[in-house]
Amino acid sequence: MPGKFAPAFLLRFWRSRLARRGGVGLLLSVLLVLALDRIFPLPPAPQYSPLVLAADGTVLHAYLNPTQKWRMKTELSEITPALQTAIIEKEDRYFRYHFGVNPLAIGQAAVRNLLGRGRTTGASTITMQVARLLEPKERTFTNKLLEMLRATQLEAHYSKAEILQLYLNLVPYGSNVEGVKSAALLYFQQPPDYLSLAQTVTLAIIPNRPSGLVLGKSNPAILRERNRWLRYFGQHQLFPAQDIADALLEPLAAQRHPAPTLAPHLARRLVLAQPGTALIRSTIRPATQAKAEDLARNYVRRLATLGISQAAVLVVNNKTRAVEAYVGSADFDDRRTSGQVDGVRAVRSPGSTLKPLLYGLAFDRGRATPKTVLPDVPTNFQGFRPENFDRHYQGEVTLEHALTYSLNIPAVRVLAEVGVDNFTSTLRQAGFRQVAHDAPRLGLSTILGGCGATLEELTGLYAALANGGRWEELKISSSTLAPQRKILGEVKAKNSLLLSEAAAYLLTDILAQRTRPDLPLDAAASRHLPRIAWKTGTSYGRRDAWSIGYNRQYTIGVWVGNFNGQGSPALTGADVASPLLFDLFNSLAYNASAEWFAPPASLDFRLVCAETGLVPGEHCPSQLVDYYLPGVSASRRCQHQQEVLVSADGRYSYCRACAPASGYRRELYPDMLPEVLAFRENQGLPTRRLPPHNPMCRLVRGAAADHLTSDSPDAPPLLTITSPAAHAEYVLAAAEQQQLLLSCAASSEVHQVYWYVNDQFMRAARASERVFFRPPTGDVKVSCADDHGRTVHVHVLVRAH
Repeated sequence: MPGKFAPAFLLRFWRSRLARRGGVGLLLSVLLVLALDRIFPLPPAPQYSPLVLAADGTVLHAYLNPTQKWRMKTELSEITPALQTAIIEKEDRYFRYHFGVNPLAIGQAAVRNLLGRGRTTGASTITMQVARLLEPKERTFTNKLLEMLRATQLEAHYSKAEILQLYLNLVPYGSNVEGVKSAALLYFQQPPDYLSLAQTVTLAIIPNRPSGLVLGKSNPAILRERNRWLRYFGQHQLFPAQDIADALLEPLAAQRHPAPTLAPHLARRLVLAQPGTALIRSTIRPATQAKAEDLARNYVRRLATLGISQAAVLVVNNKTRAVEAYVGSADFDDRRTSGQVDGVRAVRSPGSTLKPLLYGLAFDRGRATPKTVLPDVPTNFQGFRPENFDRHYQGEVTLEHALTYSLNIPAVRVLAEVGVDNFTSTLRQAGFRQVAHDAPRLGLSTILGGCGATLEELTGLYAALANGGRWEELKISSSTLAPQRKILGEVKAKNSLLLSEAAAYLLTDILAQRTRPDLPLDAAASRHLPRIAWKTGTSYGRRDAWSIGYNRQYTIGVWVGNFNGQGSPALTGADVASPLLFDLFNSLAYNASAEWFAPPASLDFRLVCAETGLVPGEHCPSQLVDYYLPGVSASRRCQHQQEVLVSADGRYSYCRACAPASGYRRELYPDMLPEVLAFRENQGLPTRRLPPHNPMCRLVRGAAADHLTSDSPDAPPLLTITSPAAHAEYVLAAAEQQQLLLSCAASSEVHQVYWYVNDQFMRAARASERVFFRPPTGDVKVSCADDHGRTVHVHVLVRAH
C-alpha cells in the first residue's frame, strides 16, 4: 500500500494502462492526468494508528491515530485470497476490469432509482468508495460526480492491489474502528491473514451497515447475515463446499477486546523515534516479553512491604544482540509509583557493576592476573578514603576474591593504576553516554558508582563479556533508528573491542563462581540455580539494586528500586535484584544448551607465589597455578620476603655497607606495603618489623641529620599519613573538647615517628601508635618524620562550633 500520494505514477501508468494505445492517445492521456492533478490535487495520505510489531510480525503494541481512531495499516501480504474474493464479490465484482467507474452499474442504478424499483443504490465501485472514505462529503449529485472523477484519478496512480488495500484500511466497523486489521485484532484478536473463512466473511459484511451490525452487540443478526452470504458464495462456487459447510457451523463469539499493550516503554520509545511511521518492527519476542513482565510485576508486589516499588528488566540475545524483552517498569499504568518512567534508560548510580570491566583492563595491561594479591586495608587516595560495603577489611586478597566479594579498596587501587581516563574512555566506547559527558569531572569514585549509567548500557557491557570482549550496539528495532549517534562531537562506532577474549574469559570464570556473599540464601539451597556468570551492585544510600548475568544464550539485566530515588535498608543487589535475575534465567533459558565458555588459546597457566600472585622468587615455598596472558602479564619475580643481616642478639640490622665481617646471621622478614603493615599491627595480627638499623652506620647518621625535610615528589612511598586526610575539613565541637587522630603507615624498618603541627614538634610515638591531639583552628599543617629521615606532610582545615 502506498505510504503517500505522489506523481511518481507516470512510468507505471505508461506501461500498464495506455501502452497498447497509440502514441498520441497516450500523450493526451498523460497530459490529462497531469492537468487533473494540478487542478484537483490528490488528498493527503491516511493517518494510521502506529503499530509496534514483534519479531514474529504480530502486533506488540497499538496506538490510536492522531484523529483518535483505530486505523491499523493492513499490509498487502495480510490480504488473503479469501478476503479479496469475499470483498470483491460483495462490493464490486467487476473491480478488476473497470477504470474506477462502472458505466453499466451506473446506468442500471440510474434506471432503478428513476423508476423507483428495487433498492436505491449509488453504484459505487470499490475505487469510488475509497475516494469517498478519503474525503467524506455530503451525498449529493455533484459530490457523486467529483467522487467518480477522483476514482479515475486514483486508478491512474495506483494498482488494483493498492486500491483494494486502501479500501480495506479505511472501511468503517462502527465506533472508532476502521480497517480490516483493526477489526480483526480488536474483535477476533488475530491479524487478517489468520482469520477463518467465517470470520473473514463476517468482516466483509459489516462495512455496509457499521451502525446496525455491531460486533459484540448484534452478533445474532450478524450471524444470520454472515450465513446468508456464505450460502451465496457456496452457490456461486467461490469457495470449496466443505469450507462453506464448516464455516456455517462456526459460532460467532466476537466481542471488543483492548488493543495489544505489551512492552509499553519500548513501544513509546520507537514511536517517538519514528513519527508518522505506521508499522515499526521491533526485536521483541512476545512470549519472552510477557513472561518478563509477569515476573517483574509479581516480584515487585512481594517487595511492597520493604518500601520497594519498581523494577526494570532487559533480556538480550547474545548471538544477535537483539533485545527480546524490555520491561521499563513493573506496571506502566501505576501512576502512584511513576510507572511510565522508563527504568531501562533512566540514569542511575551503577554501584559495583563496573568492576569487572576495570579488572579486565588490568588483565589486558599486564598489571594483574586472577591470583594477584591486592591490599584491602584503609587507604587514603589523596583525600579519597573509600570503605568496603560491610566496612570490614581483610588485609590482602587475590583479585578474583576482590571481584567475587566486590571489595571496594582493591578496586580503587586498581583504578588508580589503570587510570581514570583509560577507564572512562573504555566506557565511552561501550556507549555510556552520561559517563562520556561527565568524564572530565570523574575520579576514583567512578568504580564505586560515582557516575551515571543505565540498565541498557550495563546490559550491553555484560553482553560484550559474553561475546569475548567485543561490544556491539543493542538492537531494539529491525529498522535502523540512528545508524551512528554522536557523543560529545565524536561518532560512536556500532561495535568495538573493549577487552581481549582472554580477559573476557577470565572475568566469566570468576563471575561464575558460586561461593560468594551475593548469592541469595534461598538460591543457595535451590537445585534450580542456573549456570550463569553474574555481578551485583548496590548504589550509595541503597537506592539502586542491580544484578546482571549471562550465559551463552542470554544476557539479562535487572534493576530494582524506586523511581523517586528513595532508598530502602533491604535494597541490595544480592538480596533484592538477584532473585529476580535467577527467576528470569530459570523461566527463559531453562532448556538452554549446557555449552559453556571455553578458555581461548591466548591463555596459559603458570605457577605463582601464593602470597603475592607474582612469579615465584627464591623465598616462595608456597605456590599455586594461575592463568596468565603470555607476552602481556607482568613477569616480575616475587620478593614478599627479604633477606636481612641482623646482629647475633637481634638488636640491629645491617646494610651491606656496615655489615661486620662476622657475628651476624641472615633472617627473612616480610616485605609488606606500609599500609598493610599498619593495618595488621592495628588489628593485633602477628607482624615482624625489621630491627633498628646499625646506629654506627654513617649512612644512617647522615640521613638523620635532616629528618624534617620539604616534600619531594621523588621520595619513596614508605611513609604515609593515614589520618588526618589531606585537604579535608574537620568541624570539631569546642564544648566537647574533640580531638583529632594522628596515624601513619610506615615500612617495616621504621620503629619510631615524630609528629609536628605547623612545623612545631609535638611528640614522638611508635610507628603503629594512634595519637590524639587538640588542633588549632584554621589551616593546619601536620608533618610526620620517621627514624630514617623520611618526612611527609598533609594540610587540613579545622573549624570549631
